[in-house]
Amino acid sequence: MTTVLPASGSDVDPLALEHQVCFALAVTNRAVLAVYRPLLEPLGLTHPQYLVMLALWDNAKTGADALSVKQIAALLQMDPATTSPMLKRLEALGLVARTRSAADERAILVSLTEEGAALRHRAVDIPPTVVARLGVELSELEHLHSVLTRINTAALAAGALDSADS
Repeated sequence: MTTVLPASGSDVDPLALEHQVCFALAVTNRAVLAVYRPLLEPLGLTHPQYLVMLALWDNAKTGADALSVKQIAALLQMDPATTSPMLKRLEALGLVARTRSAADERAILVSLTEEGAALRHRAVDIPPTVVARLGVELSELEHLHSVLTRINTAALAAGALDSADS
C-alpha cells in the first residue's frame, strides 16, 4: 500500500512522487511535528520526550507506579536502546526517576517525579491547540487516527518492525 493511483488513466506512473503514500506520510509527519515544536518548547520537551510523558501520564491514571523501559519502548513502538537515552535526559530534567526493579535486576523502572506529574497540567492544552492550528475538524482527525492505526497494525502484522527487534 505504497501508492495511491488516480481513479482513471492507465498511463499513470506508479512511481510518481505525488502518488506515494510514504511521501504523504513523511511530509505530513514533519509538518505536524513542526506544529508541536513551539508548544513543547516551553515545557522543555522534544516530541519523542512528550510521547514518553504521555505514556507515563496514562500509566499514572491507572494508579500504577512505574513502567519498565521495555514497556515504554513497546508502547511507543521504539527500540529500548533508543528509549534509554531519552529517559536519561528526562531524568536529568527532574521529570522521571529510574530505578532497578527489585523483582528483576535487569529491568529499569521509570516513574514520574512530582515535577513530571505536575507537568501534565501545563501540557493539557497542547492537543486542542494542535487541532486549532491545523484547522482540521476534530472528526477528520479522529478518522485519520483510525485509518493510521489500521495501517500501522497491518504494517506490524507484515513484519514492519521485525528487523528492529532482532
